[in-house]
Amino acid sequence: MKFSKQLITAALTTVCAVSAFAQNVTITNAWARATVQGQKATGAFMTLTAKDNAKLVGVSSPVAGVAEIHEMKVEKDVMKMAALPNGLDLPAGKAVELKPGSYHVMLMDLKAPLTKDSTVPVTLTFQDAKGVKSNVELKVQVGMQAPLMQHPKQMDHKH
Repeated sequence: MKFSKQLITAALTTVCAVSAFAQNVTITNAWARATVQGQKATGAFMTLTAKDNAKLVGVSSPVAGVAEIHEMKVEKDVMKMAALPNGLDLPAGKAVELKPGSYHVMLMDLKAPLTKDSTVPVTLTFQDAKGVKSNVELKVQVGMQAPLMQHPKQMDHKH
């Protein structure tokens, strides 16, 4: 049964990547962290690679009252998280990772818990260098950690 779930996930991820590629951006390894009853926020993570310079300028999901692009960074030994109101730059040909402790999609005011092994719809809004906006709709896998299908480089552990 686990194998078939992974196969379905692989197929969904591939469909999402192919669909997104037509919009100038390839999206891979998309997942959202599962929540528990009463938890009102969680993060969604993925890798974005733009063919040409672009920007992630918006995000929405029907499972959240508020969805934003966030950044976490350390300033003066304090971890800070903040929304990126001007979006996230996607330099041409460079993979930009949205991952825990860094850039990520923040889903807030959740309408229900996100359960492990389910999927949630997420719409990303991109803007190209000419200012033209396009939306990409994803079905994002929900789990306790990143899917096992990630590129090995993304799982390196370094100190």
